[in-house]
Amino acid sequence: MKKELSIVLVSGGMDSCVSAAMAEKRGPLAFMHSNYGQRTEARELKSFKALARHYRVKKTLVADMRYLKDIGASALTNKAIKMPKGRLKRSDVPSTYVPFRNAQLLSAAISWAEAIGAKNVYIGAVEEDFSGYPDCRQAFFKAFEKAARTGTRPGTKIRIITPLIGITKEEIVKTGIKLKAPLHLTWSCYKDSRLACGECDSCLLRLKGFEGSGMKDPVPYKRRKGK
Repeated sequence: MKKELSIVLVSGGMDSCVSAAMAEKRGPLAFMHSNYGQRTEARELKSFKALARHYRVKKTLVADMRYLKDIGASALTNKAIKMPKGRLKRSDVPSTYVPFRNAQLLSAAISWAEAIGAKNVYIGAVEEDFSGYPDCRQAFFKAFEKAARTGTRPGTKIRIITPLIGITKEEIVKTGIKLKAPLHLTWSCYKDSRLACGECDSCLLRLKGFEGSGMKDPVPYKRRKGK
């Protein structure tokens, strides 16, 4: 396989960490992170920096998207909206949904990719456990890639790669372990920055993955479901 520069959208969470481990096989990496006024902004940025050091990534970009907090309508960015307790099975869009956030992230990543000559943009979205977020579906990413190709220079052809889109959290954990991804450096909790709450959607999905794989999550929790 020809070595290609890839941008990885790295939130600091487990899924983006495993995506980075997979992207590393393709060639050199550039990491992009976003501060958008989320409750755990500082903690996620800390994990992003730790992952960039681990993978020895020289090209990094931290995009300031705090306008998403001003837009509001999400429990992730507005503390006046109560953080809901997690539910592994849901059909509704939860209050933690940040309106059209992935489109903002991908737009910035595509711009940067065009500027630095990156061929791929990796995002660690998971469709099966997507918590009701409409911008985490494969159909969205395919449509966005088509729009990006229409809106960039002729011949650019930047690919949006979603390596985890069709697998479970259990498989993500197993893949991460197989690739020696530094899962201990990641942070997934929506609510807290010192000890993971163990109750939000993100914590429950993460714990489900580790429990299903028979591995212990290296991240400290305040409480875990059923305990």
